[in-house]
Amino acid sequence: MVISEENDSTQIKPTNAQGGGVIAGRRFGMEVRPNRRALSAINQNLVGAHPHPYPCVINKRGLSETNGNCDKNLPIQAHRPITRKYAAQMPILQQPCPEEVKKPKTSVNEFTVLEDTPLADIKYNGAVKEQPVPMSLEQTEIEISGNNQMEEVEMADIFEEAIMDIDSDDAKNPLAVVDYVEDLYAYYKKMESCSCVSPGYMAHQFDINERMRAILIDWLIEVHHKFELREETLFLTVNLIDRFLAKQTVVRKKLQLVGLVAMLLACKYEEVSVPVVDDLILISDKAYTRKEILEMETLMLNTLQFNMSVPTAYVYISRFLKAAQSDRKLEQLSFFLIELCLVEYEMLNYPPSFLAAAAIYTAQCTLFGGGSWSKTSKRHTTYSADQLLECSRRIVGFHQNSSTGKLTGVHRKYNISKFGYAAKSEPAHFLVQAPPQ
Repeated sequence: MVISEENDSTQIKPTNAQGGGVIAGRRFGMEVRPNRRALSAINQNLVGAHPHPYPCVINKRGLSETNGNCDKNLPIQAHRPITRKYAAQMPILQQPCPEEVKKPKTSVNEFTVLEDTPLADIKYNGAVKEQPVPMSLEQTEIEISGNNQMEEVEMADIFEEAIMDIDSDDAKNPLAVVDYVEDLYAYYKKMESCSCVSPGYMAHQFDINERMRAILIDWLIEVHHKFELREETLFLTVNLIDRFLAKQTVVRKKLQLVGLVAMLLACKYEEVSVPVVDDLILISDKAYTRKEILEMETLMLNTLQFNMSVPTAYVYISRFLKAAQSDRKLEQLSFFLIELCLVEYEMLNYPPSFLAAAAIYTAQCTLFGGGSWSKTSKRHTTYSADQLLECSRRIVGFHQNSSTGKLTGVHRKYNISKFGYAAKSEPAHFLVQAPPQ
């Protein structure tokens, strides 16, 4: 909207409240003009007295509030409300209201009303004049920019994978011991070195070798399955065998006896219903007597100093499967792969926790492909996918050869419906394939 003298249709009506009146056709006192000055003339006068980059803006208050000399009954032209932000930049109207101002008429383009024009592009004398942005607006822009950055960070946090609380569902289960389960596994990790054996202990055995150990464990896996024993029993059995052979030399003909006695001790530690000695004699085709079994039991306990409470790979795999949010299929395949590792002597190079994590990672790659190792699994296993890759490749090799050769006990065990035919799963060949050159 443009205000000028030529096209201003709004007029201030005369009044006889003050300054004079009409009596018998003659005027007395101050003469009241039929039309008072246009608003642009007042603005022009004010601009001449107080130069300002916003010459066309006037205060919304009436002249009676700014100058006591003006008539209180004179109505003032209504304009756009002036906010506090702009009020600080306005000239104060404290000039007395003169009766008449004789100034040359101004051009229409000389004045512009501030409505929706940006502060930086206000027209002055027909041209665009750059104005500095008020400090309050600069602060507002900084705050808005900071808020936008905060929103971007928050959105990034939303899409970032979160670490899950895997024990929340067991909060009311007293057997899950949620209150100190983290402390338990921290202690297991601390004591893990005590349960491991040197991967080169077989060099001290003069009558047995790695191949004989593999045959013994492959046979014990079938015995374990035949007796329908717990999974913990199998892992503890293999641990007892390796720890005993690392400290005691054994002749070839006594190696099977060591395996039977190790399983007997593991059953006494883990099982509710323990196989009797006669059952062990029977499955060995009466190769050993009752006396020999009891003597070997005494020797093994003394050699191991009755230390039966060790963290095996089963302790870790049960926890890591929970962190991986496994289903039945992933669980069965993970156990199939880790039992293949029990047979192989070379896997003694890895601690039980590492072996359990690698078996689960390999099972995930077998079922879902690569890139499925979550942050939750990494947090609870303390191993990344890159760390597990080399061990996982070895496990894939065992999987590829599980149905060939003479040691196929694990493959036959997991090739039935009870274990979901886990042995029939296609190995993760892409892990062992060489990358393209």
